[in-house]
Amino acid sequence: MSTSATDEPTRFWDEHYQGNVPTVEPGVNARLAEIAADLPPGEALDLGCGPGGDTLWLARRGWRVTAVDISAVAIDRLADRAHSLGLAERITAERHDLAESFPSGRFDLVSAHYLHTSFELPRTRVLRTAAHALSPDGRLLVVDHGSIAPWSWNQDPDTHFPSPLEIAEALDLDPGQWTVERADAPRRMATGPGGQTAEVVDHVLLIRRTG
Repeated sequence: MSTSATDEPTRFWDEHYQGNVPTVEPGVNARLAEIAADLPPGEALDLGCGPGGDTLWLARRGWRVTAVDISAVAIDRLADRAHSLGLAERITAERHDLAESFPSGRFDLVSAHYLHTSFELPRTRVLRTAAHALSPDGRLLVVDHGSIAPWSWNQDPDTHFPSPLEIAEALDLDPGQWTVERADAPRRMATGPGGQTAEVVDHVLLIRRTG
């Protein structure tokens, strides 16, 4: 049987998570904690949830979270962890290849943290779909890498990291219905998988649906 092009990223990420079993509960991304801490809980969508640190953090704060990832290994592991922590009623874990499908529903918060991949992904289309999936007054939070860390898979010094405003412009959203609430590039100290630390730049884009 031949292997389709869409099988390659699925296999890659399944093998990645199969070979990286967390010994402690995954933590929340810093920018999500910073921005969502004061938001009233509602329906959230975690795009590319991975180990599920953001999903668990949101669920503990009263959010009902749809967590999606291309890897069935990551999704099954998150569902098991949610059950063991008594959070299963607040978390729906779904496998989606975002190049092919998108979860249904309306959301008060869509979080897309570091939705980068070495495989082909129509990222702009995915993020535009996410913006259209927002409920009125819902927010789309996009956090991208703005610099190369020592542990980054991409070490090309000539890499262009699109600014938050460049990302917003590419989405081409009607300004009468969506408003950019934040677009900046803060720095923070980060810890890599081997325990090494470095200062990194995050590109933060926060869009609110107003119409």
